[in-house]
Amino acid sequence: MGEIWIEGGYPLSGEVTVQGSKNSVLPMMAAAVLHDGITILHGCPQIADVYAMENILKSLGVETSWEGHSLRLDCSCITGVMISREDAQSMRSSVILLGSMLARKGEIQIAHPGGCTIGARPIDLHLLVLESMGAKICQKDEVLMAVCEKRLQAAEVNFPLSSVGATENGVIAAVLSRGTTRLKNCATEPEIIHLCHFLQALGAEIGGIGTRELWIRGVTALRDAEYTIPPDRIVSGTYLYAAAITRGNIIISNPPLQEMTAVLQVYEKMGGQWESIGGKLRADAGNIKYPINDLSTECYPGFPTDMQSILMAVVLTIPGESHICERIFENRYKVVSQLRTMGGQIRIEDREAYIQGGTSLHGEVVEAQELRGGAALVLAGLAAKGKTIIRNSHYIERGYERLENCISSMGGRIQIRNG
Repeated sequence: MGEIWIEGGYPLSGEVTVQGSKNSVLPMMAAAVLHDGITILHGCPQIADVYAMENILKSLGVETSWEGHSLRLDCSCITGVMISREDAQSMRSSVILLGSMLARKGEIQIAHPGGCTIGARPIDLHLLVLESMGAKICQKDEVLMAVCEKRLQAAEVNFPLSSVGATENGVIAAVLSRGTTRLKNCATEPEIIHLCHFLQALGAEIGGIGTRELWIRGVTALRDAEYTIPPDRIVSGTYLYAAAITRGNIIISNPPLQEMTAVLQVYEKMGGQWESIGGKLRADAGNIKYPINDLSTECYPGFPTDMQSILMAVVLTIPGESHICERIFENRYKVVSQLRTMGGQIRIEDREAYIQGGTSLHGEVVEAQELRGGAALVLAGLAAKGKTIIRNSHYIERGYERLENCISSMGGRIQIRNG
C-alpha cells in the first residue's frame, strides 16, 4: 500500500489545473454501453475509479484505449452480461451499469455493488425505476440478476427520495426505451446535468434538464460522439480549502464556479477572499480566522457531504468552536479518530460534530479509510508541525489524479512512497 509523506507548515502559492469530474465521467462511461459504436471522452481523469470502471467495461467486451487524457470506448461488441463480485465490489458506481446493460442487452448479472465505507447506500430506488420499466430483478447469493425480455417500456416514476444514482440509472435506461419516460423528484446535482448533455450528444432526447422532473423520449439508436468531461467541483473545493488551511494564496484554473456556490460561501465566512478572472479563481486565504457554526451538509446546491471532512480539517486550525452536522451519510466521521491523533479536538454527538479549533496540529502516522477523509488528512498534514505519513493512499487515488504533484506544484512538501 502506498503512503503519502508531508512536511507541514508551508503556505501554498502557485497555480493548479482541475482534473475532469470523477462523479461525471463514471456514469458517462456506463452510459456509453448504450451505443453500438465509438465514444471518446476528453479530459478524462486518470484515477483509480476510472480504471476500475474501464476494467469492468472491458470484461463485458468493450475495447478501450487512451491517448493522453482522452479515453476511447468501442462498444460495438458487448459479449458479456456478468460483472464479477470482485469488480462490482471495487466501486459503488458499477450499479449504474444496470440501466445501460438492460437497455442494450436486456440482461445483466452483478454482485451487490461495493466501494463505499461512509454509510449505507441502498439501491432500492435503482430497482424501483428499472422494474417500473419492465425489468424483472431477483437476488440470489448477493448477486442481482436482471432481465428484460423485450425493449424497456416508458414509465412514470415519482422517486420517494431524491437519489443521484437512481436518477442516473433511470435516465440511462429510458434513452432506448419505447415511449416517453417521466421521472419526478429527481436529484439535481451537476453530474446529472452533465450526463444528460452527454447523452444528448449521442442523440438522446431529454427535456427538463436541471429540474426535478425529467422526460426522456426513447430512440432506437445512438451515434458516435466525442465529449469533454467538465472539471471536478470537489477537487476544486479541495484545492481551495488546501489554500485555506495553509493560509496560502493560489490560482485555480478552470474551476466550475457555478457549481461551487456553497463551498465558496463557507470559504468567505472563514475570512477567505477570492475573485474570478479569465476563467481562473484567485484565492487569498491569508485572513482565514473565523469558525463555522451550524453548517449542515445537504443535497446540491447545499454544502456537499464530500467536502465535510475537508472543511473539518480546516476549522481545526481556526480558534473557537465550529459546529458541523452531517445529514447525508451516517459514517462520514470516520476520519475523526485520525484527526484526533494529530491533535484535533473534536466531539461527536450522533450526527453533530463540535470542533474546538486553534490547537496546533502535529505530524503523525495516520491511515486513510475512505476517499474524502483521506483528502482531509492530506490537508491536515499540510498545516501540521513536523512530518505526517498517511497510509492507504489508494483511497485518495480513487478520486484525485496525482494529488501529490498538484500540491507540490504550489509549494507543498509532499511525496508519495510505496509502503
